[in-house]
Amino acid sequence: MIRRFQPGCTVPVSLQRILMLSGVTGAALAGAWWLGRSDIPFMKPGASASSARLLDLLQDPPPPAEARIKPAALSVTAKRPCTIPAIPEAQSPLQLPIRVALLSQVPIRSLKPMSGCRCSLPDRTELNTQQLNTMINAEQTGQFHCRGGRLMINDRVYGDDLHLINRGEGWMAVNELDLETYIASVVGGEMPAYWDMEALKAQAVAARSYAMAHFARPAASDYHLGDTTRWQVFLGDQSVSERTVRAARNTQGIILSYDGGIVESLYAANSTITAEAHGHLGASMSQTGAQKLASNGLKYSEILGSYYRGASLARLRIDGN
Repeated sequence: MIRRFQPGCTVPVSLQRILMLSGVTGAALAGAWWLGRSDIPFMKPGASASSARLLDLLQDPPPPAEARIKPAALSVTAKRPCTIPAIPEAQSPLQLPIRVALLSQVPIRSLKPMSGCRCSLPDRTELNTQQLNTMINAEQTGQFHCRGGRLMINDRVYGDDLHLINRGEGWMAVNELDLETYIASVVGGEMPAYWDMEALKAQAVAARSYAMAHFARPAASDYHLGDTTRWQVFLGDQSVSERTVRAARNTQGIILSYDGGIVESLYAANSTITAEAHGHLGASMSQTGAQKLASNGLKYSEILGSYYRGASLARLRIDGN
């Protein structure tokens, strides 16, 4: 269930729900995720689990704790939250793959395998660098898969699994990687890594919530979401740093939830843009506002409570864990 967040001061209900996903590639079976699995190297066009039942992944959040914002924080444009969302207890790390279309790299001009990366066709025939670049410059459909290292696409480096696909509209790369690795890159792509750690954590939770909304409602059969500002900025290795990794790790699995659903947590650079771009959709976080609140000593849960009023924090899990 996806919620476009509308501000309010209500306490969310229990999150033990089942998401009914129709036409989504993937299902949770016996606690294992099937979603472009890394041991299945090639994606089938239009592959889906019709009316698949995807376990909600959400553990029940503790009730929000009543608290007041420090007076010094009230000079910032964000409103005082009715409640400060409680932070869920830590759980074992969740391995959840997400597929990101590297639309910023279209058209693909060059490929360069690095650090032991190996590329192969669906029949497992391996391709060298020259063969790779011959293929992407040829006007023919097809697909191949790269894994086991890093792959430079044009002038940007990506890791984990890369699917290169041409379905008749030119070559496109889809990066399949762990959700938390993705979030660490998005945090650095959306915020300066030197900003206050609490602001980076708030960004990590907002980015994870947005990603999970598209995980449940993919943009296309081959990928969940893109890598541009149309979705949220993903720059591969370029935007990953020790601080962005720490922001993702310290909020591992935490998302925003409201009324039993996942909040499609919109955000933008400042309050003017959030009002102009997202005002008709409900609440939206100002990134510069989040930094100001963090500079005033607010924790990331307080920052999120200031913008997504009435939302709670929940943690992703595999059913049974």
